[in-house]
Amino acid sequence: MVLTSVGKMIGLQKKTSGIRNICILAHVDHGKTTLADCLISSNGIISSRLAGKLRYLDSREDEQIRGITMKSSAISLHFVKGDEEYLINLIDSPGHVDFSSEVSTAVRLCDGCIIVVDAVEGVCPQTQAVLRQAWLENIRPVLVINKIDRLIVELKLTPQEAYSHLKNILEQINAVTGALFTSKVLEERAEKETESENVSDTAPGDQIYDWSAGLEDTDDSHLYFSPDHGNVVFASAIDGWGFGIEHFAKLYSQKIGIKPAVLLKTLWGDYYLNTKAKKIMKGDQSKGKKPLFVQLVLDNIWSLYEAVMKRDKEKIEKIVTSLGLKIGARESRHADPKVHLNAICSQWLPISDAVLSMVCNKLPSPLDITAERVEKLMCVGARTFDSLPPETQELKSAFMKCSSEGTAPVIVFVSKMFAVDAKALPHNKPRPLTQEEIAHRRELAKRRHAEKLAASQGKELLEKPPNENPPEITGNTGDTKGEERQLTDQAESVTSKAVKQEADSKESFIAFARVFSGVVRKGQKVFVLGPKYDPAESLHKLSSQSSATDDLPLVPHMTACTLENLYLLMGRELEDLEEVPAGNVLGIGGLQDSVLKSATLSTSPACPPFTPLNFEATPIVRVAVEPKHPGDMPQLVKGMKLLNQADPCVQVLIQETGEHVLVTAGEVHLQRCLDDLKERFAKVQISVSAPIIPFRETITRPPKVDMVNEEIGKQQKVAVIHQTKEDQNKTPEGIQVDSDGLVTMSTPNKQATLSVRAMPLPEEVTRLLEENSDLIRTMEQLNTSLNEDKKKHEINQKTMDRIKEFKQKLEQHLQGRKWRNAVDQIWSFGPRKCGPNILLYNFEGYKRSVWQCLGNAVKEVSKYRDFDNSIVSGFQLATLSGPMCEEPLMGVCFAVEKWEINKVGEIPSTNSQDSEECDAIERNQNEDTTLTSSCTDEVCSVNEHQDSSQSVTESPEKISKHKGEALLADCYGPFSGQLIATMKEACRYALQAKPQRLMAAMYTCEIMATAEVLGRVYAVLSKREGRVLQEEMKEGTDVFIIKAVLPVAESFGFADEIRKRTSGLASPQLVFSHWEIISSDPFWVPTTEEEYLHFGEKADSENQARKYMNACQTSAIYR
Repeated sequence: MVLTSVGKMIGLQKKTSGIRNICILAHVDHGKTTLADCLISSNGIISSRLAGKLRYLDSREDEQIRGITMKSSAISLHFVKGDEEYLINLIDSPGHVDFSSEVSTAVRLCDGCIIVVDAVEGVCPQTQAVLRQAWLENIRPVLVINKIDRLIVELKLTPQEAYSHLKNILEQINAVTGALFTSKVLEERAEKETESENVSDTAPGDQIYDWSAGLEDTDDSHLYFSPDHGNVVFASAIDGWGFGIEHFAKLYSQKIGIKPAVLLKTLWGDYYLNTKAKKIMKGDQSKGKKPLFVQLVLDNIWSLYEAVMKRDKEKIEKIVTSLGLKIGARESRHADPKVHLNAICSQWLPISDAVLSMVCNKLPSPLDITAERVEKLMCVGARTFDSLPPETQELKSAFMKCSSEGTAPVIVFVSKMFAVDAKALPHNKPRPLTQEEIAHRRELAKRRHAEKLAASQGKELLEKPPNENPPEITGNTGDTKGEERQLTDQAESVTSKAVKQEADSKESFIAFARVFSGVVRKGQKVFVLGPKYDPAESLHKLSSQSSATDDLPLVPHMTACTLENLYLLMGRELEDLEEVPAGNVLGIGGLQDSVLKSATLSTSPACPPFTPLNFEATPIVRVAVEPKHPGDMPQLVKGMKLLNQADPCVQVLIQETGEHVLVTAGEVHLQRCLDDLKERFAKVQISVSAPIIPFRETITRPPKVDMVNEEIGKQQKVAVIHQTKEDQNKTPEGIQVDSDGLVTMSTPNKQATLSVRAMPLPEEVTRLLEENSDLIRTMEQLNTSLNEDKKKHEINQKTMDRIKEFKQKLEQHLQGRKWRNAVDQIWSFGPRKCGPNILLYNFEGYKRSVWQCLGNAVKEVSKYRDFDNSIVSGFQLATLSGPMCEEPLMGVCFAVEKWEINKVGEIPSTNSQDSEECDAIERNQNEDTTLTSSCTDEVCSVNEHQDSSQSVTESPEKISKHKGEALLADCYGPFSGQLIATMKEACRYALQAKPQRLMAAMYTCEIMATAEVLGRVYAVLSKREGRVLQEEMKEGTDVFIIKAVLPVAESFGFADEIRKRTSGLASPQLVFSHWEIISSDPFWVPTTEEEYLHFGEKADSENQARKYMNACQTSAIYR
């Protein structure tokens, strides 16, 4: 195929109906990049012989070494089908779980996707994950079942067995799609029911309940993959062939004399061909007949493979002649039969034609974007489309039309920023010279050569006459001048070279983006809208007709920038563009100072920011980095900023100690980030700490049996081990700890007394709090705005319903005498006011809860109202760092059962200083949180904390000035600060009064392994504290799928060890799953005679919890 020119591509960009924006999604090693190579070779960009070997879109060196894709790359392809011409913007994405954030960035820019599934391995964890991502983004999928050659060559299945195997794979994929569809329908039905309940009151008379789920009435036939729908291609990308059944339907309709439409419906399914009657009959299995698909399709492919592998020349020639193919002598004589096979198959069933035809027929163009997807993109957080301003709602029509008219507003979404070498930019590349330039350079070279000859002849003439003093002097001065000039020339050349090298070594950032509306032009000025930008607020200051070129007032979360360069993305190459119409994927240069990771660009201030990207992987692996030479610290800081911008998933933190920390999604992702930091961004030698393992601290109910399963309290204690009990009883003066764990403390100035009790939350409640952290954050923002009497936009009904449902679930799980009225008495959540811990108030004279947003807010004046923020701040600090390892708490409830303020101290906070002190401490806590918290909680931004923390309300009572001054003169500092410190300490002591436990972060681990290496896999898992949950054999293969859980702390080097022990026959996929309590007590020592005999005096058998706790404390000391 002839290479398509850039001019042709620019022409195709203007025809929106012929554009297809697609991405390739699959599990790791299922053949995405090989398939992409085959499609690229159809455009003549690479040789068809190199397809699958070159891996053109894997442009990084580490991608080529590891053999996996680590970043999403785009390329534009030209495809002709009949009279129609299509522009296909293809994005290849990674399959490894560590790089699933790259999949999210690719999916957002596309209208459709190709799901690739390995014919042997079938549906794997990442296959399910990418199907879910495609579903959430409302993009349409098509299916390629790849590596069918493995069924023939490796598994040696018969065509009939292969057909059954392929049917099973299709059923598995459709089951995943069906589950997603069912959940959506049931959710919509639940919403309709709640709406109908709100609208109409219950009518008198008999109530008839509708038991149908709504699934029967909904048409879901278009969702599923079926070859007769034309959305499935069977392929072997490495051998260069692929087909949809419509190809064979056309072929056999002429030979058999049956209509193509009939064959298309019957080629896949329970049908067979009655050769005598020349009719297609149903029920092949019951009658013991070959299905049509086996008889007409698979038998032919199997016989071709058999002939080529066995070198049966006569049979090969017969097949080649009957198919009308021309095979070169080089391929037919090649020592590797795969080369010969590739030559035949790629001509007979070219994979690029099959896949691209399916893409053009079945996947939508940008014009076919659904209203549902548009509304989903435009609604951030809890807002609904109807609650957006009218000017914003009008933009929906621009989205739907995908208009490229001059009046259409420009709307662009940037999904990620990626770094390229400055040398790779089009304006820095050496361009080919024209004939005139070559002739001009030739003339200049001749002239220079002539001047050199003349100069050398002149020197010879000067040397011939006798040496005299005056000429000698003049000659010397001339020489010195010449030397000076030469030195200055050299200096200039050195400096120019240095500048050039610096420019060449510089990394340029390009935005990976898509135009949803309007025409983007080079040099155009647009608004950059941050994720918190609210068009409702900005439209009060600006008109909807304002443009980025006007002088505008400052608007929060909105800046203006110029689009310096536009690029056509061609894999490893970039091509300059002047303008890009709507519906196209492009690269934008010059945004590195305006966009950090992703953003929305628009010429209209009414445009809302797009919904944030949904990342499947959670950053969990963290390391501290520092330069080997302290002088390189500025380069490291700069390099980490660039790395943070270049990677959509990485997080770069600076601890309060000044330590620089990288948080990544996994071990492979971490290695890539460190390589980039050393070689591309910082270009300095760095030292990397051992991975910093995140833990959580919690408490449990007192155990009923001891370590040897004896009932506690029935055994005789050993006298020597009473020291632990004594240690526990050693509490500082002024702190009272009751037998049931109630801790009572007073502030240093004795003006207030607090009694706090710690209780473990039920597991269901902890899980519920974790799942609803975003909703809790929304509640906090709403409560803050209510307390500050700010008139915010109206809360939509859907959010209110979610909050009510959340409250109901909490009430269901918190039942019993201990939890009576607990839900109504929730004072705060923590840490960061959205974490999985609860603060309750359980004393008289105070009434305030987190449920104010539901409309039951009570404005009251009491002595507690002036300092309640101090109590909440102390609770936030206590839950942020526990007493064992200074790690955040999880699943703990603190109940304040008594809060007394003495009469002398009944002075509300002085107007500014106390409240400022409280806010400053809370702000510091929030900053510390952002730096030291583990990754699962890092979704909260610092700004949000600062906004939500400033909720101290002024007391309505007027107090005399001299009393306030007397309070400030306290030697213990401001009263609010004393309350914060007292509350924090009381919480810590209350926690220590209960049995403490560590919680470890856990990975779910899925391993595919053959029976021979199963024992070795189990050995590695048990050595690393793993626990096998499930083991099942994949039908039709000798491969076992092992599902296990593994502590993150034990996961480093796990993948390498598994591969080494199994000789590469097993490789794990690790995904962060949950937090799990480590059952052993980190402070346990033997206390009974049986334990003393069983474990020995020192109890030196390794305690896992203590090992982790000591490791945390040691790393904290060294840091």
